[in-house]
This record gives sequence, C-alpha cells and structure tokens, in this order.
Amino acid sequence: MEVIIQPNAESAEELVVDFFAKTLLAKPDAVLGLATGRTMEGVYQHLVKRHHDGGLDFSHCRTFNLDEYVGLRADDPNSYRYFMQDRFFRHVNIDTSRTHLPDGMAKDLELECRHYEKLICENGGIDLLLLGIGLNGHLGFNEPFSEFDSRTRMTALTEVTKHQNALLFSNLEKIPRHAITMGVATILEARQCLLLATGNEKADIVAKAIAGPITTSVTASSLQCHPACTMVLDRAAASRLPESDCRSSKQFVQAK
Repeated sequence: MEVIIQPNAESAEELVVDFFAKTLLAKPDAVLGLATGRTMEGVYQHLVKRHHDGGLDFSHCRTFNLDEYVGLRADDPNSYRYFMQDRFFRHVNIDTSRTHLPDGMAKDLELECRHYEKLICENGGIDLLLLGIGLNGHLGFNEPFSEFDSRTRMTALTEVTKHQNALLFSNLEKIPRHAITMGVATILEARQCLLLATGNEKADIVAKAIAGPITTSVTASSLQCHPACTMVLDRAAASRLPESDCRSSKQFVQAK
C-alpha cells in the first residue's frame, strides 16, 4: 500500500485526476470504477476541466460505479445515476452506453446483482477503481462486518451511513434503507485501487484502515491486502496516522 499525503483537499483531488489521466493515456479503453459522494465532487470537477482544457479523452473508456440506492429511479436527483450524469458524464465525451450503474429499480434485485457482476467480468475487470471511505470504514456500501469474499449484492444501510448521507436528502426519512453495492471481493479484484479521503472527520477511520488490523469491522482495512492500492489523503485526513508504526510495511509519500 502506498499512502500519499497532499497539503490540502484540492491538491489531493488533482493527484487523483493524474492517476486517471495516466491510466487513460496508457489504455484509452480502460475500465474505470467510479464512486459518488461529497468527497468525489471535486474530483469530477477537475476531470471535466482536464477534459476541456487538456483534452483528456473519455471516448473509448467504460465505467462501472460502486453502488446505487434501491428504490430510486435513474432520474431521481438523489440517485447515483443522476449524480454521475449531473457532475461528470454529460460534461465530457463519454459514451453513456458504456457507463454502468446497478439498477436500483430492477424487479429482481438478486438477478440484477448477478448481472452486474457478470458485466464487469465480461468487460475484462476494472483497471482503476476510485474509492471513498465512510465514517464507519465502509467501501461502497459494504458496511462493517461485510465478508471479504462478498460479491455485488443488496445491503442494508447502517444508521451511521444514513446520517452521513442525510445532507443529500431533504430529510432522513427519505433516505433509502437498502442499496446495491459491489462486494469486497469485487473491489479487491480491481487491478489498481485508489482511495481518496479528505478532512478531519475522516482522520480516525483512515488511521484504522491503514494502520489498524485487517478486520471486517473496518471494511476498508481489506485494502491492506491489495497488491496495488494507493491512498491519497490531505493532511487533515492523515493527521491521526501513526507513521512510525506504519513505515515498515507501507510506503508513505509526504508532499511539501
């Protein structure tokens, strides 16, 4: 695991964009795994800017999002499909037929989960997977105690997660109770994982994920097992890292 600490959130977001640009330059038809949420809004703004100002080309890539709420239509402003269209897809030269999210309105949700997992495999797997981390350590909607061999499936959201997402809804009662998410095993099969965390509120859980034991109680700790995982943090999110304990097993890069 490589941990890169940037001075602030914007420089951390820019570095994430550099990873995407490098991946697409080397493989224009790369399969990109994408995440949503407040942490990612800046990333998509920078990707759009890099497209318009620097010619970053998305015309041949394919994308798979980590998750989607159950029970929300694609045109619902709170759905992740809407989020992606509004913040990213409609602003760049991406073929929307190559952009994939789970269908939270599917009549047979178990079948939809199996189909999504199969579709990832049929596209050759994910080359670069962007991840955030929840305050309880979740990846996607793999809440604490998710099995590390889990695959794309429907999950129940914890109260911590629902409160964390409350700002995106008019009230807590409107937050869906379930979501479809890539499983932990699905995430760990990505060729490269790239986790972005910014802000003081993420500092405690980031320290547990990076320096703590590998445990299902902190889903993100599973990334310690990944052969090509990079954690990009701003100084606030990295403020609780016990660097002296971690340097022996993890590579730290401190930006000046």
